[in-house]
Amino acid sequence: MNVGIFANPHKPGSLRILQALRSALEARACKAVLESETASFAGETGGIPAREFSKHVDIAAVLGGDGTMLNAVSRLGDFEKPVAGINIGTLGFLTSCKDHELDLFAAALAERRFTTSVRTLLEATVRRPGNAVESFFALNEITLARGDTGRLVSLRALVNGELLNEYRADGLIVATPTGSTAYSLSAGGPLISPSAAVFVITPICPHSLSQRSLVLSDDVVIELSSVDREACPMLFTVDGKDNIRIGPGDRIEVRKSTRSLHLLRLEGSSFYGALRQKLHWQGV
Repeated sequence: MNVGIFANPHKPGSLRILQALRSALEARACKAVLESETASFAGETGGIPAREFSKHVDIAAVLGGDGTMLNAVSRLGDFEKPVAGINIGTLGFLTSCKDHELDLFAAALAERRFTTSVRTLLEATVRRPGNAVESFFALNEITLARGDTGRLVSLRALVNGELLNEYRADGLIVATPTGSTAYSLSAGGPLISPSAAVFVITPICPHSLSQRSLVLSDDVVIELSSVDREACPMLFTVDGKDNIRIGPGDRIEVRKSTRSLHLLRLEGSSFYGALRQKLHWQGV
């Protein structure tokens, strides 16, 4: 088995953990293949670009936290093979194991004792009058929010061409079930099981308390745009990055992507167990 490794060089101890993972994999006859920037970080040459992983590896292992996983997903491109996260971060909803479980992780790979959880990706298309179309992919969410202005902004949301609402808020979040534990949750949105075939639209600090999160089927097309043609440009973000200014007349179309993430899960791990652990749920 070839295991491609993608490491976050900014995480303390990541080089040590990288070398420990390689040793654990090689002890079980698994070949470690480093991503190009990871190889450079390790002082080596001959790494493979992330977008070529699908040609060379059977599994991708991402060393870091949830932010590293989001970055890896965008750089891996169309990678329909298992992706495992090794948590050297904090929250770690998307990770498969912790950094002290490398031997357990390597043994599970070698013996194929794991499952995968298929996660929906969003495809967001930015359409500007007279400009080329731009497309982006998100695992957690896309956000359209106020930019330089300190005032609330006015946004229009359509679902399959029908008006849903015109919001006065700091912005709107369109999240996947995976993203329901991220920014949407912080903005008051619901927790959603990863296998649910839904999206959630969550307003950020809405002017009216009657404007609540809405869960809807993931087979719809959501369109977001500015209502106020005199307003300052808003900021469009994808999984917390790719900040793009959105002006009057621009439209963002959001739909379920044909691509997906196959998140590797070790035996005994589950989404519900992660919720109990990460959110510190306790019985009475």
